[in-house]
Amino acid sequence: MLAARGHEHLVPRARGQGGHEAADRARSDDRDAHARQPRLNLVPTGLLLVDKPQGLTSHDVVARARRALGTRKVGHAGTLDPMATGLLTLGAGSATRLLTYLVGLDKTYETTMRLGAATTTDDAEGEVVMTADPAAIAAVTDEQLAQGIRALTGEIDQRPSSVSAIKVDGKRAYDRVRAGEEVELASRRVTIRAFEVLAVRRTGEAIDVDARIDCSSGTYIRALARDLGASLGIGGHLTALRRTRVGSFEVADAVSLEALAEGGASLLASPAEVAARLFPVLEVDAAQARDLGHGKLLTLPTHPDAEPVAAVERGSGGEHPDRLVALISVRQGRGRTLVGFPPENAQEAPK
Repeated sequence: MLAARGHEHLVPRARGQGGHEAADRARSDDRDAHARQPRLNLVPTGLLLVDKPQGLTSHDVVARARRALGTRKVGHAGTLDPMATGLLTLGAGSATRLLTYLVGLDKTYETTMRLGAATTTDDAEGEVVMTADPAAIAAVTDEQLAQGIRALTGEIDQRPSSVSAIKVDGKRAYDRVRAGEEVELASRRVTIRAFEVLAVRRTGEAIDVDARIDCSSGTYIRALARDLGASLGIGGHLTALRRTRVGSFEVADAVSLEALAEGGASLLASPAEVAARLFPVLEVDAAQARDLGHGKLLTLPTHPDAEPVAAVERGSGGEHPDRLVALISVRQGRGRTLVGFPPENAQEAPK
């Protein structure tokens, strides 16, 4: 608009009756030129914490977020099965580049394990393939249960459930199982930092164990239920699962899908805010931010070696918040960009 008014002042006034026509043509040409300029649609950018309800896939939640935010540039870190509820971390805009670092964070779950039956999927959605004799279930003592839990605490080798999203020769394990294939996944090292029993209920036909589990990324809680039941000789599977924590992010700070539909982009946490919770922060000035944006090295003679470090340009508040410029690697006094984050007004919405 300012550019259009400026051009109007430069239009010479023609003498006589044709003067108005010349000015009108100039204004029309200027409007046409302005219309030909590409419109910049800003992409909502930031991290979103959602409390996923039961029955939806993680992709369902992403689809809801895309509609609420008005952009397809939305992804998530750490899949939750449809039967599970709780914290799902989503990224929008350039903040999707942070999701890689969220996937590897420790997590906390609250769960119910049913001991006394095994299923094809190691959870309640699968077909029951073994049911223990009630006498065998009644014979399991509290000490045996505690001993089985201790054996599954600390660093353990865990075989993931066959019905998982792990790829086998380029195809998801659960797709192979659904196609009738037998899938045996290799064990992997995981860490169970805490396996806290909250309640034990004996029904005669099963033992239900409510527990809170702190674990490393890549842990399958379904596999814990399966292995606990197997160690007691009565089988086991998962009947409820809720994720309450991912790193320092808590489900208490998450929003419902209804709140997301109403609040939209106003609920996003800025990339700078998120990065400050994940990494050490290096404050940079405008010139350094520009250099990083152009792929140049920063000279940081007193900064210790570290990777990644969040390079943040401080804002003045309000409409000018702090901006995450890049995640950088600092080695021998040099800062090199690992992942760049363009200014929000430089991000154009996909057509």
